[in-house]
Amino acid sequence: MTTSQILPVGANADGLYGLLPSKACRHGLIAGATGTGKTVTLKVLAESFSDLGVPVFLVDMKGDVSSLAMPGERNEKIDARLKSCGIDPKSFAFCGYPVRFWDVFGENGIPLRTKISDLGPLLLSRLLSLTPAQTGVLNIIFKIADDRGWQLIDLKDLRAMASLVMDERKELQAQYGTISSASAGAIVRALLELENQGGDLFFNQPDLNITDWLTLNGSQGTINILEASRLGQNPFLYSTFLLWMLSELYETLPEVGEVDKPKLVFFFDEAHMLFEDTPKALRDKIAQVVRLIRSKGVSLFFITQNPSDLDEDILSQLQNRIQHALHAYTPADQKKLKSAAAGFRPNPRLDTLSELSALKTGEALVSFLDEDGAPMPVEKVTVLPPHSSFQALTPSQIQLVESRDPMYDHYAKAFDAYSAYEALEEQKRQKEADQKEADTRAFSSSRSKSNRTNPRRADEDEYENYEDDRPARSQTRRRQNRSSSSRNSSSSLEKSVKKAARSSARSIGRSVGKSISRGILGSDNSTAKRAAGNFAGSLVGDLFSSFFK
Repeated sequence: MTTSQILPVGANADGLYGLLPSKACRHGLIAGATGTGKTVTLKVLAESFSDLGVPVFLVDMKGDVSSLAMPGERNEKIDARLKSCGIDPKSFAFCGYPVRFWDVFGENGIPLRTKISDLGPLLLSRLLSLTPAQTGVLNIIFKIADDRGWQLIDLKDLRAMASLVMDERKELQAQYGTISSASAGAIVRALLELENQGGDLFFNQPDLNITDWLTLNGSQGTINILEASRLGQNPFLYSTFLLWMLSELYETLPEVGEVDKPKLVFFFDEAHMLFEDTPKALRDKIAQVVRLIRSKGVSLFFITQNPSDLDEDILSQLQNRIQHALHAYTPADQKKLKSAAAGFRPNPRLDTLSELSALKTGEALVSFLDEDGAPMPVEKVTVLPPHSSFQALTPSQIQLVESRDPMYDHYAKAFDAYSAYEALEEQKRQKEADQKEADTRAFSSSRSKSNRTNPRRADEDEYENYEDDRPARSQTRRRQNRSSSSRNSSSSLEKSVKKAARSSARSIGRSVGKSISRGILGSDNSTAKRAAGNFAGSLVGDLFSSFFK
């Protein structure tokens, strides 16, 4: 194997060791304890693929990978490492590489977004830490949105759909099955928590076109760097994001079969996060995608501290291996150390287990596939230094690179497209308009019925005139009432006076009549005399009272 045929990673007394480009799609592993040199190895591989014209995607968890954009400088340590690899330091060219910075939060790179619909219910349920029952309701939400032709783009779309299934669950259950309002409420609360963590920035538009990673800068492949110092603080969001990208690559890229070099190399840093608290269904899905995606020309490298952090189904597919030092302090660590050593093809000249725990920083055990696709015997090598700088870029330098990138203009500004939330708001407005129209028709019908019994209100103008005349008519009625009241009072007084006068006249008449009768008949108290006196009194009394009628 000549140097021109491989992507050099390290060297020893026997020469350079590296990957065959045609075997890179068999995937790879970079493992080792913290501080043993995994980041340098990652940079060396990324530079080699870029020089080969292969685009790269990698994650910058600590901010130091951004140094790929700047050329490195010679110093004593680098010269010593080059000499140990059999390379003349003067012949080693330092240079920077074409990089493109991405950031889910849009702070130190081009905003990187996707749609809720593209993430899907399986990954979203993991991101929200949903129970199986809650995941079932989430699947119903996706199905309802799909049946109605509504996109689920951002978090407010999902909240609106969750509210819909809570409000109309009785009507929806006949078609979609049992819907628990408690589960729908739990989804809303989980979305609120995700929004508080900044996850709402990830779900928006314009969403990422995954083919924008497959770009070249001249003859070099672009190195796409995801700034993840903040993203890495939320393991579920970080790992879900990487799994989504993996699925998106698999679904988007065409089949290419065996290739002479990859179409894209994807580095999964902190790969153990992909499998923490991951349900078996999702683990099986990951293993399937890893197995099949190489037919799309994608090479995957998983970066972790210990190979045992990964599922056995995944580990068995990582056939190009670079193992930095592992430390064993407990029986469990000893078991992991033995397992890592057993993952290499034995070399009679090398005690793998002993070397694995004794490796220095910058040293590694490596095993790559040969031209026939068989793993080569394990070798101990010194990892080459990168051509780029070790000094990380400052935020202002990253922003300068970002501002010069023509792709930034496309992704910089988010916009809110028509989706499930807008569709439901439109339905709500339509219902309100329909209700208002129904109320208007009901009022018109009631007024029409009233007009049939009250001709004065036959039309609106006359009714308004009638209303306008009300004060004058009220004043007229008050005057009429006062006049009527006065007349009634006078009549009552007159009747009372006449009644009193008649009563007095009768009394006077009876007295006069009695006096007359006594004068004619004498003062005898006989019955006949008294009757004659009473008759005479009544006659004279009636005569007097007649004058007061």
